[in-house]
Amino acid sequence: MDKKALKNLLNQALTFLVIFLIVNFVYNQFFNKAEAPQTGVQFYTSSKTFAQNDVVVFHVDNFTEQAITIKNLCPQAPVKVEKLVNGQWESVEYAAPLKCEGLQDTIIQPKEKHQIKLQSWSHQLFSELGNYRLKLTLGDQTLESNQFEIGNMSFFGWLWTTVIHQPIYNALIFFASIAPGHNLGLAIILLTILIRTILLIPNQKALKSQKKLQSVQHKISSLKDKHGDDQQKIAQETFAIYKEHKVSPFGSCLPILIQLPILIGLFNVIQNGMDPGSSWLLYPPLKSFDLTLIETNFYGLWDLTKIDFITLPVLVGLLQFLQVKLSMGRKKPAAGKSSEMETASRTMMFIMPVMIAFFTASVPSGVGLYWAFSTTYGIIQQLIVNKQHEQVETSIKVVDDKSNKEKKEYYKQLNEERKNSKSENQDSDQNNQPDSDKDDQDKDNSIRVIKA
Repeated sequence: MDKKALKNLLNQALTFLVIFLIVNFVYNQFFNKAEAPQTGVQFYTSSKTFAQNDVVVFHVDNFTEQAITIKNLCPQAPVKVEKLVNGQWESVEYAAPLKCEGLQDTIIQPKEKHQIKLQSWSHQLFSELGNYRLKLTLGDQTLESNQFEIGNMSFFGWLWTTVIHQPIYNALIFFASIAPGHNLGLAIILLTILIRTILLIPNQKALKSQKKLQSVQHKISSLKDKHGDDQQKIAQETFAIYKEHKVSPFGSCLPILIQLPILIGLFNVIQNGMDPGSSWLLYPPLKSFDLTLIETNFYGLWDLTKIDFITLPVLVGLLQFLQVKLSMGRKKPAAGKSSEMETASRTMMFIMPVMIAFFTASVPSGVGLYWAFSTTYGIIQQLIVNKQHEQVETSIKVVDDKSNKEKKEYYKQLNEERKNSKSENQDSDQNNQPDSDKDDQDKDNSIRVIKA
């Protein structure tokens, strides 16, 4: 398989993965939920089916006029779990290795809804396939959830866990285990450097491809003036320009597609991975590390497991703006001659940072920290590419100037030679003119003699 075919196959695989993740997210959010009436206290799971090794999540909605309290039963789960075995419900118990000091009861006010994840207990309590239900004790009242099923993990679920989630999780825990104070922020920074270094070569190619695309943009823009509304002709000549200059319009897409699953994986890891209940995902060399030692507070700036709504989103937005601005280069389009692509790019220079800032304000700060340092890494890389591109353009300009100078000298010499040649011809004509006159005179004299 040649390099081009392999690249196309990789692009198709990544595109399929992204589409699958989006469809799966939409299905779980809107079509795979257990429904509950809005009266009294409602107790139900977030889904009617869970895959093996998924985190089971339940909801408690308080539609009464009084607050309700869910007792803290640490190290036991806050609910009782029962499994259906041969038509009978059997209790399943597990005490998680948690530090229970300081943990409090959960109070749900009237008209409030609350979601609780069984993160620390799911892998052990629901290790077997089958049907389960939960029981919640509220004072002298016991509520039963809907029945739900634990099924086999799908192939794509296994692929996601094995190829994306587990490697990122283990890399993060490894860096946390060697970082001073086991600080999660330092671990995220080290993980960012590792990921960006792995993606260095494809990112470098993408940035160079983007610069090449910008350098031929003026030629593509002129096609519309040349061919008007003939879209077929414009498309043909556009691809001819791409081929001539060896430019791929999709060359900068691959690193973005690669980073998207990594970003989603990191989001899941930071959101759930610091819990001891996730220790089953650790590779053997890390099994002995105590996950409760990890410090999630990044030197008083952010709790990396929680959302920051102001400082981190603003910082990420500014860094993203700087990166987009650097990627567009220094050249300004002539007045009235901006192409549609240039206009769209300059619009995105302002829209993209705002979108990224809002995204950062909706995820745990650890994801925002990764994005901030990843963008900083990208800015440094962009500066290097810009410098290299300027050097190449300068070299090309010098060669073009030299070539133009040589052409001028050649044409100047050619013109001089032509002038000299023309001058010689004129001199030759002048030298031949007297002989002709003399012959005419002799001829006239001969005629006179004959007449006489």
